[in-house]
Amino acid sequence: MTQLLQGVADDMAAYPVLLDLLERQFDAAIRHHQEQLGHLAAEIGDLVDTLEARRALRVELAARLTGPNPSIAQVFALLRPEPRARLEADWQALERMVLAAKTAGRRNGDLLAEQFTIMQRVLHGENQTYEPA
Repeated sequence: MTQLLQGVADDMAAYPVLLDLLERQFDAAIRHHQEQLGHLAAEIGDLVDTLEARRALRVELAARLTGPNPSIAQVFALLRPEPRARLEADWQALERMVLAAKTAGRRNGDLLAEQFTIMQRVLHGENQTYEPA
């Protein structure tokens, strides 16, 4: 349980960093700072790998605590009222940060894809579906 709780606390500290990196990535994309984009992509990738490893460990630990097909509600039920309330509040905050990171990541991906498409049009011209008459 201690490892699971520590993983949640670590993620609570890491997601604001991820959100900041995603904002910096968006700004670099708007400003066409390619070198900065490369560095940010590496930082984001490393942090996401760390977050994913902690998530996988959390699922494994929850399964050890509650059995197969664990849920966070089952983990909550194992705690006394005060620690349970604290974990539930942290979990809700973590879920909000995860959704914000997904939204920012999608936004950044859409922007980068649009920029790539525009650059392809500039370099190679439009694909003509119909030939002029």
